[in-house]
Amino acid sequence: MATTWDLYDSFNALELSSLPVRQSIISSSSKANVPSKDRDQRRPGSTTDKNSEASSLMDIENVILAKMHDDEEDHSDAILKSEKFHQDLFFMERVLMENIFQPKLAAYRQLPVLKEPEPEEPEDFLEGEMLEEVEEEVKKEEEEELEIGAEQATIPANLERLWSFSCDLTKGLNVSSLSWNKINPDLLAVGYGHFGFKEQKKGLACCWSIKNPMWPERIYQSPHGVTAVDFSIGAPNLLAVGYYNGTIAVYNVQSNSNVPVLDSSESPQKHLGPVWQLQWIEQDRGTTGDDKREILVSISADGRISKWVIRKGLDCHDLMRLRRTTASSNKKGGEKEKKGEALISRQAPGMCFAFHPKDTNIYLAGTEEGHIHKCSCSYNEQYLDTYKGHKGPVYKIVWNPFCLDVFLSCSADWGVIIWQQENVKPFLSFYPTTHVVYDIAWSPKSSYIFAAANESRVEIWDLRISTLDPLIVNVANPGIKFTTVLFAKQTDCLLVGDSDGQVAVYELRNMPTVSDSVRRDVIDTLLGPRSNQPG
Repeated sequence: MATTWDLYDSFNALELSSLPVRQSIISSSSKANVPSKDRDQRRPGSTTDKNSEASSLMDIENVILAKMHDDEEDHSDAILKSEKFHQDLFFMERVLMENIFQPKLAAYRQLPVLKEPEPEEPEDFLEGEMLEEVEEEVKKEEEEELEIGAEQATIPANLERLWSFSCDLTKGLNVSSLSWNKINPDLLAVGYGHFGFKEQKKGLACCWSIKNPMWPERIYQSPHGVTAVDFSIGAPNLLAVGYYNGTIAVYNVQSNSNVPVLDSSESPQKHLGPVWQLQWIEQDRGTTGDDKREILVSISADGRISKWVIRKGLDCHDLMRLRRTTASSNKKGGEKEKKGEALISRQAPGMCFAFHPKDTNIYLAGTEEGHIHKCSCSYNEQYLDTYKGHKGPVYKIVWNPFCLDVFLSCSADWGVIIWQQENVKPFLSFYPTTHVVYDIAWSPKSSYIFAAANESRVEIWDLRISTLDPLIVNVANPGIKFTTVLFAKQTDCLLVGDSDGQVAVYELRNMPTVSDSVRRDVIDTLLGPRSNQPG
């Protein structure tokens, strides 16, 4: 394969070889254009004749050099813009990243860390005393490894930071949402956007690869803050993005284009408030369950839970319009409502939702007033149940992946609550700090373990060990707030987003095994019998 330098050299050689010929032709033509009378008047070797010829040659050389320079620039530009050159750069970038991050990536994938081989010495030097010294060094290294293993066995469970996804574009932006690709476990979508109205800045959605933590694979910029992201299940190349202004956009991450293939900006049914969450859901078309269709569901501060179907564009249909619970229902009979207590809006702003893992006709919706409503896609006029326990906006609801009648919620009231589907009262409540809890996530490997992110710290709870204190606490740096958490799918790692645009990747170290603690109480009754197999 010819390199850029080879092409450059051959191009210069071709130009320089033709230079004398060009000079002779142009010189001859310039002489031919001189009138005969003027030529007769000029004597050979006169000063005027020499100066004229010198200036002509200088002009010709300048023209040729300028032409060569322009041709070189055009040629270099063509090489830099060629698809083959970009592909080679991409492969080289991957190799460099793997070399730089090899120990961290190996720890993430739970693979042995490769060590640099030491240069071998000639056999002549390894005889006699030198051979004994080498054997002693090997023994010392083995003893040190045993000591390190013994020390690690006594170290409590902790989070080991591996790296963070961040770059100049994300600096200072708030991480609002995280989503793994449904097919490629190395591809992560991150949304950047502030939660408060006065804090609004530009928005950003990025696709990061585990293979390159230093720069995103795809960048989608927006004047509005990004509030939610999620990859499609049936078409994993489609990324849905929700914005603070109520717009929903769908991007094709296989394409290099940063223009959405679909968006709701021109739709008359677009949301009128921030889209706080969106998710692709597969639902059964018929009674057999073999035929499935995928819909995009969103919840907004305008009080609507909507489903979007891709046809010619994005068609919208409301699953539910959330209503506020009126205070008059709690008053004693005969007591009239005062004029000042009239509600400004009957709509209750929606904050989050969670579809049941098995029965996708049932879903939970969290509201700004602190209630969690159990709803059905078949009924849009009333709730099936209402779970009351939080005193502030509910920010996240997640079903337990192993025990399908248990779910978890977090709120601005500082609390995390475990619920049982058949009981509208809290099963277990956690209030470890006096800070807003923004996000929660169940572990994909245990029904007892979950993570919570609040303004000051990230907590890992293991309910087999304690229901009073978290197993691991990782405190945020001064001025930084933790905003999102997400477990890795296939490894013992946790991703944590913060208010400064970083998504840190932590490895869970020295986590207790099942045999370390076997409970014999209500927690074991709730979560234990079905904790071995996912639902």
